[in-house]
Amino acid sequence: MTPILTYRNRTITQDDIAFIQKVIAEYHAEGRTAISRRICQAWNWHQGNGQLKDMVCRGLLLILEQKQLISLPPRIKGNNNSLRHQKPQATIEVCQQPITVLLKNLTPIELRQVRRSPEEKLFNSLIQQFHYLGYSKPVGEHLKYLAFAGERLLACIAFSSAPYAITCRDSFIGWSPEARERNLHLLAYNTRFLILPWVRVPHLASHLLALSARTITDDWQRLYLHPILWLETFIDTERFAGTCYRAANWIWLGLTAGRGKYNRSYEKVTSIKAMYGYPLTRDFQQRLCHG
Repeated sequence: MTPILTYRNRTITQDDIAFIQKVIAEYHAEGRTAISRRICQAWNWHQGNGQLKDMVCRGLLLILEQKQLISLPPRIKGNNNSLRHQKPQATIEVCQQPITVLLKNLTPIELRQVRRSPEEKLFNSLIQQFHYLGYSKPVGEHLKYLAFAGERLLACIAFSSAPYAITCRDSFIGWSPEARERNLHLLAYNTRFLILPWVRVPHLASHLLALSARTITDDWQRLYLHPILWLETFIDTERFAGTCYRAANWIWLGLTAGRGKYNRSYEKVTSIKAMYGYPLTRDFQQRLCHG
């Protein structure tokens, strides 16, 4: 049968469209979430931790609707990915007395994972108040860290599921599209890194990156039942030089074109980002490419 499109290495055929239309008709009153979950179950679309690939499926449904191949029911609660539907983060005040010491005089430093803990609201508040991108609710698997020296807060670090296809990263790893589909959940993307503005400690940033690299796979295993083999991030080259990542031995992978995720033109519309990666095991390529 003639394929209609290929999405995440699945060839979508007319039979698939007919099945999706049948599911839409059956679950129309229950909404888009019920529809996408039923399709995931039928197609065995699961993440590495066993959860359904609900957001992946919704992306496919939106593409099919744009191509006028299906008609989805109206959104029940609006677009939950839109910033205008997110609840504002409550402002939590913390001590802002300046911390200006040498790193050796600040230790021991504790990196505390606060996802699904009472301190998660503090993390969200600090990111909203002091990070230039503000806070946005992550989608998919993610962890949040607060760094402390005693009772004093130093920094916030967040990791989430990695972007699906990045040319420079995929070339460096050397995996096939099929291997990427199997093992993308073993990658984590550093989405936020904030040294609080009243903290002035030389080499603190690279030290925290090293701490997070040592602890993240165990933390991820506890929460999501699988390890992490590779870390990555994007650096806005118009704002930052990426010095702390290089000092922590992260690998420069390349530059984005500055066209943004959804822009189909060839004109620069966003700032150019530098991509860095950090393998957590010596055999990461073997495990990602052939595992």
